[in-house]
Amino acid sequence: MQTTRREFLSAGAVTLAGAALGMGKPARPNVLLILTDEQSLWTLGRYGGALPGTPHIDSVGERGATFRNFFVTSAVCTPSRGCLMTGRFPHAHGAVHNDLPLHADEFTLGHMFQNAGYETGYAGKWHLDGKNDPNWPDWIPAERSFGFRDHRWMFNQGHWKRVVERPAGWPENKGRAVASASFDRDAVERGGSVYVATETDGRPDESYAVSAPGEYFTEWLTDKAIEFVERPRASPFFYVLSYPDPHSPFSVEEPYASMFAKSELKLPETFHEKNLPQWAEKMRQEDLKREGVANADDPKREAIFHARKAEYLGMVKCIDDNVGRVLRTLRERGLEDDTLVIFTSDHGQYMGEHGMYFKNALYETAHHVGTMMCWPGRIRAGMMVEPCIANVDLLPTLAGLLGLKTAGREQGRDGSALLRGETAGWEDVAFIHKDNFSQSGVFTSEWELGLAKDGGSVLFDRRKDPLQVRNLYGDAAHAGVVKRLTARTLEHNRKVGSPAMSWLEGLNAV
Repeated sequence: MQTTRREFLSAGAVTLAGAALGMGKPARPNVLLILTDEQSLWTLGRYGGALPGTPHIDSVGERGATFRNFFVTSAVCTPSRGCLMTGRFPHAHGAVHNDLPLHADEFTLGHMFQNAGYETGYAGKWHLDGKNDPNWPDWIPAERSFGFRDHRWMFNQGHWKRVVERPAGWPENKGRAVASASFDRDAVERGGSVYVATETDGRPDESYAVSAPGEYFTEWLTDKAIEFVERPRASPFFYVLSYPDPHSPFSVEEPYASMFAKSELKLPETFHEKNLPQWAEKMRQEDLKREGVANADDPKREAIFHARKAEYLGMVKCIDDNVGRVLRTLRERGLEDDTLVIFTSDHGQYMGEHGMYFKNALYETAHHVGTMMCWPGRIRAGMMVEPCIANVDLLPTLAGLLGLKTAGREQGRDGSALLRGETAGWEDVAFIHKDNFSQSGVFTSEWELGLAKDGGSVLFDRRKDPLQVRNLYGDAAHAGVVKRLTARTLEHNRKVGSPAMSWLEGLNAV
């Protein structure tokens, strides 16, 4: 029986639904990491989401472990991906905000698996190579592929919709501007500028245009992953399939674009919320400018929401169908039982909650992402991992689970014991590191404390207030909780050397 999202989010610390099987000596399975971009927890049926329906992604958790409280350390693409890849916090790995690269000497998941004799590969968005021309995606060269030997389809940034491969040697003067479109459909209606991106000599042409059949980027990347999986090999593989969707622009190919009736999509309960914290109101005003409306009460906002959400759900449904293609390939090739599959996202998307879009604020939706792991015979099917854990913990957790060597300077924690049903000694926390260090905080299974340098700090009861509409920061009855969690946040930031300590040290707990 499927739980509702509210039941899932407000559930208490229930006993683990099943302990992991005795693991004994670590084996060397193949490892497939599926990473999506800006996918919210509520899109997944495994977490109580009704739409769009994600049976293939959900199957990873049904056949393995589902993490109830998995958080990204920073709710924006680059620093979040850096944490996942290195097991280190943003100020340590260097990619503290979008368009900044990883430090050149960082040790990544690619290095860890390559050093262990794995055949490594990556297809899709990387976003850890610094700034490039937004109209011309950089394909990552070998010297900057960070341990991913097969990096041919690894690109730095961009959310392209169409990809057309041309033959090697195709004349440049015949390969330009074969496809063009505006950044998103809203921009078309408002006369927005046109973006064009093409490439030749055996590399794809990309564009923001919605593609013809077989050219949609999600499907194309899936094709590349399947080609990699199907290769004959003597060594196990580690492969990252990094989908740029469902990040904006809000456009997707048919039949997904018209799969969800706009009129049937409900507004979030907080869409018209008033009296937001100052940082949230500032973000909402920025969103209003993007929407081209005068104020938050403009009736056109609801139509914009319905159009965006329909396309967003379509992108997720397309991803799920393509995840199904990859999982089917593993099964048909006899690799299913010998492959550890991981599904996660780099952050969520507010999609109208609190009248906001996108991410990178203190509200939970941007930080709390669906994460599942399946390893038949080694991780108990259907188990629910309750304690808080973060994407910065993924590298050390995989190292512990598989017996792999790390660089020894990781700041994340080894959570492999959680997959054996062992929670003793695990602290139920996940810390917030905002990209510009102006906000900090901590999640526990019960609370979220968000501290803001310029005002608007928040305390939310995650169990009693899953919509996050009752800010308890400053409430005398919760002063003890604020004091305790503030002290823990300061202790953590001091220990890891976060630049946020420049203002956290002077913070007076309520």
